[in-house]
Amino acid sequence: MKIKQIAIFLENRSGRLAEVTKLLGDNDINIRALSLADTSDFGILRLIVNEPDKAYNILKQGGFAAAETEVIAIEIPDKPGGIASVLEILNAENINVEYLYASLEKSKENAIVIFRFEELDKVINILQENKVNILREEEVYRL
Repeated sequence: MKIKQIAIFLENRSGRLAEVTKLLGDNDINIRALSLADTSDFGILRLIVNEPDKAYNILKQGGFAAAETEVIAIEIPDKPGGIASVLEILNAENINVEYLYASLEKSKENAIVIFRFEELDKVINILQENKVNILREEEVYRL
């Protein structure tokens, strides 16, 4: 249920994002979800890709500062209030969301949202008990 996310630290200058995406594309790595947050000096690009181990190694060899973290991908009803229903479950258990972002793809008629939590195993158990669908690695990488 946990999936690998790659975080890349980028200098906030023109062309750095293009360099990352070109390097991945040239090596047949397909981006399934992404998020970019920046400050005045640097940005953090978070990626879910179809081949995370290969992508991580390619990025490191390419001179990029990259790290791997574990996240989960949750199916969210694609309707008004869909994400609120999941967040209410987490709030009732006093769970803090570190960050989240949406996938480029959908699963059937549902949106896919990538979540990062400090206590990932605890959150997985809570969501499963509440019948929230957490996608498996292979499901996300195949999207």
